[in-house]
Amino acid sequence: MADTVALEREHMDIVIVGHVDHGKSTVIGRLMADTGSLPEGKLEQVKAMCLANSRPFEYAFLLDALQNEQAQGITIDTARCFFKTAKRHYIINDAPGHIEFLKNMVTGAARAQAALLVIDAEEGIQENSKRHGYMVSMLGLKQIAVLVNKMDLVDYSEKTFERIKTEYTAFLDQLGVHPSAFIPIAAREGVNITGRSELMPWYSGNTVLGQVDAFIRPSENLDKLFRMPVQDIYKFTAGGDDRRIVAGTILTGRIKVGDGVVFQPSGKESVIKSIEAFSAPERTQMEAGYATGFQLTTQIYIKPGELMCRKGDPAPHVRRRFRTNLFWMGRPPMVMDKEYKLKIGSTQVGVALAEMNQVLDASELGTVLNKQQVDRHDVAECVLETTRPIAFDLRNDVEPTGRFVIVDEFEIAGCGIILEAMDDSGSLLSAHIRDREFHWERGSVTVDERTKRSKNAGKLIILHGPYGCGKRRIAKHLERALFDRGNLSYYFGISNFFEELDHDVHTRNIGRERHLDKLGDLSRVIVDTGTLLITTITDADDFDLEKLNLLNAPSKVFVVNVGDNTFGSFKVDVELSYRPDEDEAAEKVIAELKRQGILTD
Repeated sequence: MADTVALEREHMDIVIVGHVDHGKSTVIGRLMADTGSLPEGKLEQVKAMCLANSRPFEYAFLLDALQNEQAQGITIDTARCFFKTAKRHYIINDAPGHIEFLKNMVTGAARAQAALLVIDAEEGIQENSKRHGYMVSMLGLKQIAVLVNKMDLVDYSEKTFERIKTEYTAFLDQLGVHPSAFIPIAAREGVNITGRSELMPWYSGNTVLGQVDAFIRPSENLDKLFRMPVQDIYKFTAGGDDRRIVAGTILTGRIKVGDGVVFQPSGKESVIKSIEAFSAPERTQMEAGYATGFQLTTQIYIKPGELMCRKGDPAPHVRRRFRTNLFWMGRPPMVMDKEYKLKIGSTQVGVALAEMNQVLDASELGTVLNKQQVDRHDVAECVLETTRPIAFDLRNDVEPTGRFVIVDEFEIAGCGIILEAMDDSGSLLSAHIRDREFHWERGSVTVDERTKRSKNAGKLIILHGPYGCGKRRIAKHLERALFDRGNLSYYFGISNFFEELDHDVHTRNIGRERHLDKLGDLSRVIVDTGTLLITTITDADDFDLEKLNLLNAPSKVFVVNVGDNTFGSFKVDVELSYRPDEDEAAEKVIAELKRQGILTD
């Protein structure tokens, strides 16, 4: 057991990046071979394959798991490889160097704790060398070693090495990046990989292996604020088991049984009752790096994507707008009139480019002002706005919850860090409502005249509850009861927006946001006609209803909750039991509509 704990403790993720053909995969291949970390017979197998195909042996071939990669001689995806030293075990991510594969490099760098950046001594610093330096900086990696490779091609020249070191140091200084070391190497020949070489007596620093072991395994994640994105909530029913397990991977901090927790952005609170795991010993404390589950003392309703925090710790920001540094990799530019998908932690939500501040040329660090879009390979300081509030930290406070990626048409198109939380004044939603109301053209019939004729004011009536609670049946019965009283009522079914939904849960959630937007704008018109518009919503939260309130202004929505009330601070108008009698439910709703003066008879 002690050996297992020690093994988990002595572990580090490293990413290796650099321009194409500068030798990243060769460096990893040598590290694996020279540390005895290859599977038995693997080296001989690859050498035999090269001999059979009349190809010179390359250590990079050890990493090429896909046949098409070997055929092209380039690495096109982030490969995860393993090697070990006497000090610790390593996972090393080989990130692609081609400019087209920068999004894959982001995937590798995002989980790393240190980076090796490879530069070809003969070719020198290339455009992607600068981009990768910026990306590593932006993703918050502070432990970086620059490997000046292929020194054999420049006769192991100290002058060449120092020139590259001086030039690249000046570039990185502008980014606030200070490498731990510059190491001259010849990876194919094994020079300065795991052992020193007499070929460069002028160099007295670490070898690559020595520098890797010199990296400090970050322990600060254990000491930071507790943050765990909720991946899912598992419910157990067999054999009388009524547990609800909140599951996810802890990004930072520690938590123990008895600690109070707060889920953001909902703000709901509970206390940890137990720590759950499959086929594992019972634990009373859990820390960063572990995928785990928690049972709570009170059964609160939360959704996947919430951020679990320890009560009493400084809370994350909960906003829809934030200022970012954004690196764009998509072929089409990021434009202001399009909705994208933002992923942060386990949250996936619609996002739009709200404001452009400035654009940085990542290769030259020149500033471009007054651009209205983010082109491929641009680095932009901009304001993003999500379709609903999300919980996040600033990158300088808690890195894992201050980084995000953006998806465009199922492809990772951008990544960035959050610099500042901003209030919602001037939001796209507020601007939309302001413009809509400014251009609203009214007819000659007044609201009072409509109310007098139909004996009711216009109102959006929402029946909310879980699947199977009977809300749709009640909504249709309510429509009939109001109509029979002489009121102007209309049932609008959720299936009328069916084309907006999708089988993928995250895409469906974003489609659901568009559903709410359409419902809000549609109801604004219908309510203005003096109609009682009745609809149903499943799985809504406080923000959904507040958003519909904004879209229905100056009218407010009338909410009937069926079953357990899952809202936080939002006050519903009528509470109904799960699957209530239709007549009794309609009578209760009508009585409240009368009390509020919505029904005038």
